Amino acid sequence: MLTDIEISQGCKMRPITEIAAQLGLEADDLELYGKYKAKISFEAMERFASGAGGTRGKLVLVTAINPTPAGEGKTTTTVGLGQAMAHLGKKAIIALREPSLGPVFGIKGGAAGGGFSQVVPMEDINLHFTGDMHAITSANNLLSAAIDNHLQQGNALRIDSRQIVWKRCMDMNDRALRDIIIGLGGKINGVPREDGFIITVASEVMAILCLATSISDLKKRLGDILIGNNLDGGAVYARELKVDGAMTLLLRDAIKPNLVQTLEGTPALMHGGPFANIAHGCNSIMATNFALNLADYVFTEAGFGADLGAEKFFDIKCRMGDLTPSAVVLVATIRALKYNGGVSKDALKTENLDALEAGIVNLDAHIENLKKFGVPVIVAINHFDTDSEAEVAFVRTHCEHQGVPVAFSSVFAEGGKGGIALAETVLSVIDSELGSADKFHHLYDTNISIKEKIATIATQIYGATGVSYSAHAEKSIKQIEELSKDKLPICIAKTQYSFSDNPALLGRPSGFEVHVREVRLSAGAGFVVALMGDVMTMPGLPKVPSAEKIDISREGVITGLF
Repeated sequence: MLTDIEISQGCKMRPITEIAAQLGLEADDLELYGKYKAKISFEAMERFASGAGGTRGKLVLVTAINPTPAGEGKTTTTVGLGQAMAHLGKKAIIALREPSLGPVFGIKGGAAGGGFSQVVPMEDINLHFTGDMHAITSANNLLSAAIDNHLQQGNALRIDSRQIVWKRCMDMNDRALRDIIIGLGGKINGVPREDGFIITVASEVMAILCLATSISDLKKRLGDILIGNNLDGGAVYARELKVDGAMTLLLRDAIKPNLVQTLEGTPALMHGGPFANIAHGCNSIMATNFALNLADYVFTEAGFGADLGAEKFFDIKCRMGDLTPSAVVLVATIRALKYNGGVSKDALKTENLDALEAGIVNLDAHIENLKKFGVPVIVAINHFDTDSEAEVAFVRTHCEHQGVPVAFSSVFAEGGKGGIALAETVLSVIDSELGSADKFHHLYDTNISIKEKIATIATQIYGATGVSYSAHAEKSIKQIEELSKDKLPICIAKTQYSFSDNPALLGRPSGFEVHVREVRLSAGAGFVVALMGDVMTMPGLPKVPSAEKIDISREGVITGLF
């Protein structure tokens, strides 16, 4: 059986100029990064925003049940759907996030799909791509350097070094950098203080890049970043250090969406990469909007389970980008549902209807949650040859009783051909009255209090009985209210493995309370972050990281990259 990278390396890619041409883009609209990657120019985005692309496309979100070790295949399904639409003669684009080096060399892997539903060039995408991650890291750390230089050079803003909330970042899993002391070694090395690193994809600069609508909006948002307090307790913002312009300059190219292709030549815009368990989990508004101006159908994804990624897509990205989705595809696998029903990973290939019945409650909860946003739901079962006929029949009947259409997909093994039934189901739903845009709504009104918004998400989406807060979180909420920044959406950071904040509670847990240990204001991004449980904004490496399996030969052939 071929690995993902072997399939990718065997693909004959088309020049990216040809992929662009099928969208109506010209060579001058592209900024080439070799033969197979390109960034979209500002001029092209402005031209198509003004109507050059004709009618605006339909937006479809692809999300999933809570992730399990069995795998769900959300990105693979997204890619396969885009390819399947081409088989049906439809003009479609997929809009994805860029991978982070942290999971690539850690445990999760990349974010370019799998099997015969991948985005290529896979090696480039999963490694350094067009340098966006590095630009975001540099902009973030320029602000950090400016803060410490300001302290060293007299501290005219009277910044309280004990109340600096801004962190450094890097795009790698490194738990040793979560909490550090800087400025040691004497006066020449700066002012000693506590600091720490977060992973780049969890940084506010990443969120800002993905939520900005223009380069001027990007600069304003960067200037709005709260870095901490002064000695009088007042807020200090990035613009006061006068580096927001330089930060914007570092992101001048990174803000432009990246154009690549799937194994079958379907256009793909990959841009931005915030995690959904510790950030808002969606690709950029600029890429999604541009895609909607170019194609009839746009398939985008939101990270991890629908309780995190989809909720944030609807309540943060769609709210800020004025986006209206026409449908949502909920991805699951029979073996993942059995895992939720208590089956161990090594026994998932064996038929077990009792476990399937016990675990399908996880799917049910996500279906019920997604319906709360007024968007029609389609269940996509990522099909494996180990799924028994009885298990397939059970899922079909169960979804019928739930009142949602279900389609089985084999895009991993068959590419776009294996997703035709799913694509036809999506088209049927969109073309029916179910796909009416005027039914979409957000879960909450941002004008209610921070605690009310958190409680709404916790009770209506997670199924919690209530929310408790640490003393530190209570204090932070009060400070945010004093800054009049409490009327913003909420971005919850919690484990992706459970509806609760306890990763061990699988299926559809009940009778639990979630605990908010910390609340942070991301004023530039435009949301309030609530950290629940023990989720970390700087992940660590596993005992056997994926990096140990990755290598490159003398001839330059990469191996072990999935």
